Amino acid sequence: MSTAVSPLAPTVVPDMPVIAGVKLATAAAGIRYKGRTDVLLAVMDKGTTVAGVFTRSKCPSAPVEWCRAKLGRGGARALVVNSGNANAFTGKTGRQATTLTASIAAKAVACSPNEVFLASTGVIGEPLDATKFDGVLGTLAGQAVPGEWMGAARAIMTTDTFPKVATATVKLGKAKVTINGMAKGAGMIAPDMATMLAFVFTDAPLSASTLQSLLKSGVEDTFNAVTIDGDTSTSDTLLAFATGAAAASGAPKISRAGDPRLKAFTKAFRAVLADLAEQVARDGEGARKLVEIVVEGATTKASARKIAMSVANSPLVKTAIAGEDANWGRVVMAVGKAGEPANRDKLSISFNGIRVARSGARDPSYDEAEVSATMKNPKIQIRIALGLGKGRDRVLTCDLTKEYVAINGDYRS
Repeated sequence: MSTAVSPLAPTVVPDMPVIAGVKLATAAAGIRYKGRTDVLLAVMDKGTTVAGVFTRSKCPSAPVEWCRAKLGRGGARALVVNSGNANAFTGKTGRQATTLTASIAAKAVACSPNEVFLASTGVIGEPLDATKFDGVLGTLAGQAVPGEWMGAARAIMTTDTFPKVATATVKLGKAKVTINGMAKGAGMIAPDMATMLAFVFTDAPLSASTLQSLLKSGVEDTFNAVTIDGDTSTSDTLLAFATGAAAASGAPKISRAGDPRLKAFTKAFRAVLADLAEQVARDGEGARKLVEIVVEGATTKASARKIAMSVANSPLVKTAIAGEDANWGRVVMAVGKAGEPANRDKLSISFNGIRVARSGARDPSYDEAEVSATMKNPKIQIRIALGLGKGRDRVLTCDLTKEYVAINGDYRS
C-alpha cells in the first residue's frame, strides 16, 4: 500500500449509510503487512442472498474456487477478506486454507461453512497461514457493527493509495433501499468478468437469481471496461449480497430480473459499479492521468470494445500520455493491430475534443501548442471515429509511468 495518495483520487468521499443486516469489523492479523489492518469480516443476517462473478483466468485462486462451489446455494452469512496474500497457486495447501478459514468463520458467526464466502488479494504463490484467523475472526464477530465501511475498504487494500467506496439510495416500490459498494485494485487489472476484489451490499429483498442477473449484466460496461496494465488477476472476485431487510419497510420481494419495479434499482446498482470501476482506474499504480478511450463508428459494439482495449492496453500509447505527448501515430498503431475492421482513410482521432487526425492523415487545422496544452490535463479523452458503422464503446485506463515499474519491481521485496 502506497503512502502517497494518487493525484487522481476523488476529492469528495461519500458518507456511507448503514445497511440493515450487515455488520463489519477489521483486524490486523499479520498476514504480510505490519502495523495495519489486513482482515475484513462482514456478517450478514439470516436470509441474505448472494451472487458473484469471478476471473476467467485458467489459474484461479483457491478462494475463487471456494466461492464458485458455494454460490449455487444462494445464501450467505459471512464474508472474510484478507490482503497481503492471494492464496493463489498454492495447491492443496491453498484449498486447506480456505476450508480452515471458512470453518473458523462459521464457528464465529454460528452458521454453516457453506454460507461463508472468501476473497484474498496480494502475493501469488505464497502459502496462506489460515491459523492466523483463529481467534481473530471470533473477536471480530463480537466487534462487528453497522457502518464501518471506510475501515473495511482500507483493510482490503494492497498497492491501492486510497479506499474505494460508493453508495446510492433509490426507491423500490414505496420503500427506500440502499446500495453500498467497496473495491480494491490498482495493478494486475484487466478484468474479464468483474474486478480485482469488489463487494456490493443492499437491503433490497432480491432473490439470488435476480441478484446474479443484475451483477452479470452490470459488470460488462463497468468493471469489464477498465484496464490498468492488461493483466487479468488470478483472484478477481465481485460478490453482491442482498439482506432483504427493506422488506420490513414495504419493499417488494423481487424474484426475477425482468420485474419492471427494478428499473430504478438497476440504474442505481450499475451506477455504484461504474463509480467503483472508475476509482480503480484513478488509482492505477503510478497513474497521473485518467484516460477514457471512446471508439465510435465501428461495425459492432464488440468490435469497438476490442479496438478500445487495444489502445488502452498499449504501452506505447500509455507512455506517450504519461509524457503528455498527443502521439496519434501510436493510436493508429493500436487500432490497426486490434484485428477488427478498420479503414485507415476513414479514421479520425481527437484528444480532449481537439481533432489531430482525419481521413488517414494529420488534420489540416492541427496546432501543436493547442494539443500540447490539453495533454497537461489530469483527464485525457481519446476519441476514435472509424466511419464504418454504428458500433460504439468506451473503456477507462490510465497512463504508464516510471512509478508503475518501481512499484512492481519491488512488489515482493
